[in-house]
Amino acid sequence: MDRRQMLQAASAASVLGLTAGCASLGGGAGGKVVVVGGGYGGATAAKYIRMWSDGQVEVTLVEPNDAFVSCPISNLVLGGSKQMADITTSYDNLVRRHGVKIVKDRVAAIDADKRQVRLASGGALPYDRLVLSPGIDFMWDQLPGMNKPGAQDKVLHSWKAGPQTVALRKQLEAMPDGGVYALAIPLQPYRCPPGPYERACQVAHYFKQAKPKSKVLILDANDDVTSKGPLFKKAWAERYQGIIEYRPKHQLTDVDAASGTLKFDFNDDVKAQVLNVLPPMRAGDVAHNAGLTTANQRWCEVDWLTMEAKAARNIHILGDSLQIAPAMPKSGHMANQHGKVAAAAIVALLAGRQPNPLPIYNNTCYSFVSDTDVVHVASVHRYDAAQKTMLPVPNSGGVSAAASELEGRFAMAWARNIWADTLA
Repeated sequence: MDRRQMLQAASAASVLGLTAGCASLGGGAGGKVVVVGGGYGGATAAKYIRMWSDGQVEVTLVEPNDAFVSCPISNLVLGGSKQMADITTSYDNLVRRHGVKIVKDRVAAIDADKRQVRLASGGALPYDRLVLSPGIDFMWDQLPGMNKPGAQDKVLHSWKAGPQTVALRKQLEAMPDGGVYALAIPLQPYRCPPGPYERACQVAHYFKQAKPKSKVLILDANDDVTSKGPLFKKAWAERYQGIIEYRPKHQLTDVDAASGTLKFDFNDDVKAQVLNVLPPMRAGDVAHNAGLTTANQRWCEVDWLTMEAKAARNIHILGDSLQIAPAMPKSGHMANQHGKVAAAAIVALLAGRQPNPLPIYNNTCYSFVSDTDVVHVASVHRYDAAQKTMLPVPNSGGVSAAASELEGRFAMAWARNIWADTLA
């Protein structure tokens, strides 16, 4: 299957899977839905619940940030080819065009029995259905040194696009030529499998132009590159030879922020001028604290037909917080698909109808290996009733043959389109 056929199949699958359950959604009962988290999953769910209910379902989005900031494309800010404004989109259209109510706050607790969320500001919101899209939070207890005063301000993760993205860029700019930037990657699963390797490329691209004596050191807890391995390794060898060094099987056990030292299970300590540590990850705090992380106390299990949590009725969970199905990545595109499936199911359930019995998603992850050239991986996933999970459709996806500028144009078109689909 070539790229054109793959994209056509993915597009057709998405339309089939999402519209099959939405053809008869208009009309029916209303209700109150609270959505927590305005990222790819939550914002999509809020918009589409309003659209597919013909405005009959009341939707309140609880989000502490003023605007949506995209994690996909954010590595280009580190590389210097994009600015934060390029990846930031207002929530205004959700309010003006779709009638979503936005509460700028955080959720302090969930009372599943009373169907109520309590806000950090002290108020409370009742719901008929609750949607949680809290993304990821970090398991800092596994890196004791990172809990020392000031450590997390000095050693950044920058794995939530925003202030830390800007701060890490400033650290790279301040690093003297000839310095080392060390990127520590946790064991999978983690948010955005190819993201760390794209980040290494972006930093190396910056160094190649501005600090040619500097090095990028990738310290990966996994046995090998977890996504697009041959494509990334080809880029490192051909574009960044002598700049990027990749070391697998380096599981981080602690960090000494004061001395700039990374410590490992079975490997020597590593010192660097700029440390970028991605800690082990789990579902966002609001889901974890509500007792919804039923898979190893890290991830949330759901019914894939409705995205409803297995641990609590009337609570739907989306995006990176999920215990993923086989071969399903934790990606922004996938969270957008989760949001649509949940929206269709919620509107149907509130109207007394059954949800779509055969959801189908597509996913594409683009990675910039320079400021212009890109590689991708794509897949289609459909529900398997016998196994009650989502499974990849055989021969439906694939990866790039090679990095290219044309793929770069596809990547930026994808970004503009999904931002519009989520927020316009």
